[in-house]
Amino acid sequence: MANQSALEQWLTWAFSPAISAIVVTLLVSLSLPILIHLYLYKKAASKEVPSFVLVGPSGAGKTSFLTLFANGTIAETYTSQEPQAALCQLPSSTRSKEDRYRSEHDTSSRSQPKFHLVDNPGHGKLRHHATTSILSRTSVRGLIFVVDSAAISSAAGLTEAAEYLHDTLLWLQKRHTQGKTTKGPASIPVLIAANKQDVFTSLPTGLVKTKLEEEIHRVRESKSKGFLDSGVGMEDDAGKDEEGDWLGEYASKEFKFSQMEEHGVDVSVLGGNVRGDGEEGGKVEKWWGWIGENL
Repeated sequence: MANQSALEQWLTWAFSPAISAIVVTLLVSLSLPILIHLYLYKKAASKEVPSFVLVGPSGAGKTSFLTLFANGTIAETYTSQEPQAALCQLPSSTRSKEDRYRSEHDTSSRSQPKFHLVDNPGHGKLRHHATTSILSRTSVRGLIFVVDSAAISSAAGLTEAAEYLHDTLLWLQKRHTQGKTTKGPASIPVLIAANKQDVFTSLPTGLVKTKLEEEIHRVRESKSKGFLDSGVGMEDDAGKDEEGDWLGEYASKEFKFSQMEEHGVDVSVLGGNVRGDGEEGGKVEKWWGWIGENL
């Protein structure tokens, strides 16, 4: 009863026209929005910075890609032995996903988001670092697969890139389809950055896309044949296992990157060149635009 009486007295005072009650009400009404704003700001600031994971064969230009996007200049690079990350910021000339509906004539300032770019070694024995980079980060916004447009004009270079890309896409496909929840993990879009377009012997972007699709189809057929020849086909659930290890549309006669959309993986192929004259960067505007669309 004593507590109820005290509550009644407090309510009577709070709703009374007394000067003290009015002052307290004003202070609460003015300070509460500020406190809520500070709480939400700190909560948002504590979120992990978005990340993009760089993968691809050795010598494709991943480390040069990293240094250019992080520092704006090209530095001498060496073959990576372990993952390395750099904090980058979207340039003012590139729109982020949040600004895509902003009018071109809108002159108000806009914040250019920052992100981590994670470079992973391209050597066959070190490629597992890419999987670790994705699994250890909760805010991966995309995967950038860098290929040398000149190297894949040779059979050996094309096969190496296609096998690596096949395994990468298959891992992303399984990650999406075998998620532990009904919703599944967040989809990770893929950019195939056809680098070194300035080299005389390089293939144009459209041909890079076609060559990779054709070679991935051959890789897929070869892996499927090896699966059947292993004797596992005698098991009752062999069909399910084979389908799970089949990239793209099951039993399709050709492979297209568009087949990956069914498995939550959107693949884009964009050309450019990291290196320009001297320490200046080359043509990377399309790659910046893709990153901006996914931030």
